[in-house]
Parts: sequence; C-alpha cells; structure tokens
Amino acid sequence: MDIAYTTSGTCAYRIDVKVEDGILADVRFYGGCNGNLKGITELVKGMRADEAAERLRGIRCGGRPTSCPDQLARAIDRLSERQRGHDG
Repeated sequence: MDIAYTTSGTCAYRIDVKVEDGILADVRFYGGCNGNLKGITELVKGMRADEAAERLRGIRCGGRPTSCPDQLARAIDRLSERQRGHDG
C-alpha cells in the first residue's frame, strides 16, 4: 500500500511511503535536508513499518514540535489507518 503524505511544520513538503506486508519498501522525501533524509530513508527501508513509526514518533527539530522523522511516523500511521479501513 502507498501514500503520498503532505507534511506540516517541516522543510520537507511531501513524503511518499510504500509498505508491502508490513515492511517499508520505499520512502521518498521531497524538500528538506537532502543528505539527512537520504540517510533516514536507507535506515528504515526493510524495517517493519510499525517499528519505524514507534522509533521516529515525537522527534523534534530545533524548537519545532515536529520533524521530518516525526512526519514519516505520521505518514506511516495514516497508511496503517487506511489499511485497517480496507480490512474491516
């Protein structure tokens, strides 16, 4: 299942997430700190989506109440909600 998630409160303005059988298959950030976001992308690929979301949720950037990793967790949560909606 895929989602194109529009972020809020970060330099990255969109995250595309693809999950296959509960595993993060692909993550792409648009905007933001290119090197850091490429690093996050490579670290989470192949990880269970729920575990990645748990680890990234609540990370802040400077004085902001969110961050690109936190927004990725929110995108994964939204995708999980959509998946549950299709299953039930």
